[in-house]
Amino acid sequence: MKNIKIAAIAIALSSVAAGAAVAADKPAAMEKCYGISLAGKNDCKAGAGTTCAGTSKTDYQANAWKNVPAGTCTSIKTPNGHGTLEAM
Repeated sequence: MKNIKIAAIAIALSSVAAGAAVAADKPAAMEKCYGISLAGKNDCKAGAGTTCAGTSKTDYQANAWKNVPAGTCTSIKTPNGHGTLEAM
């Protein structure tokens, strides 16, 4: 009986460890944050006349975005204010 309890505890602990490992491998949710990238460092499209990554012309360009962890965009401070979830 004692061996069954020990085996049950071992299985339970290994299940918890396996779940934690899977959670650690899951990437964090990301969101587009406008107005925070430096010139040429945006992740993608920066408005009319641009195509994708690295095409922003100025620091903190209002229509250029970077991917950031979800929920952090509007707390990112720049010399022009905070990041926004929509192009300005």
